Amino acid sequence: MPTVQLTAQKFKEEIFDYTTEKEWNYKGEKPAIIDFYADWCGPCKMVAPILEQLADENPDIIIYKVDTQVEQELASVFQIRSIPSILFIPIGKEPMMQAGALPKHVLEDVINKELLSSVS
Repeated sequence: MPTVQLTAQKFKEEIFDYTTEKEWNYKGEKPAIIDFYADWCGPCKMVAPILEQLADENPDIIIYKVDTQVEQELASVFQIRSIPSILFIPIGKEPMMQAGALPKHVLEDVINKELLSSVS
């Protein structure tokens, strides 16, 4: 499954409506990764093909992409200060944010240990 471009509206509908809820309540049925990026960002361009590969290799997770230049509201809500920033969303647990370009083996590790282990 390819990565999915995410808008603030789609985020509120499919992930979490931060305008109406205070406590984290993930709406999705599969664990997710959200890549906060910008087109001009060199490290983001290095991570993008890795995330595409991981999206194809892991049908049990959804990988979203948020263009921080376009979706400034989402970038503000998550206080994105550096890109890429990657939000890992397990089922039934709090999300985890990691700033910086992570290598594929680290992303795979997080997927296996944190995201897929949360799926029963």
